[in-house]
Amino acid sequence: MSSIDRQERVFKALADARRRRLLDLLKGERRSTGDLCARFPDLDRCTVMQHLRVLERAGLVIVKREGRVRWNYLNALPIKEVSDRWISPYAAGAVDLMARVKRDLKG
Repeated sequence: MSSIDRQERVFKALADARRRRLLDLLKGERRSTGDLCARFPDLDRCTVMQHLRVLERAGLVIVKREGRVRWNYLNALPIKEVSDRWISPYAAGAVDLMARVKRDLKG
């Protein structure tokens, strides 16, 4: 899969607020699928599993099985790759622009 296809999957996965919430829940520690499902009482288990599959296909979640337990881990590397490609270059330009504005105002 090309890097453009991977980034497309990441953007699509991050487009949904529920999936972003799942990632937030995984930020601090691994969580079982059962635990994640319990944190979305308004969704049935199948729906939560579908969201987890989208995140897994985008490379944002890594799954490890231990017996009957399915552990979900955050993989932040795809987010960093998107940030490096799409956010950092613009942020650096914005910081430079603000420094010039500050310098010109003091001038």
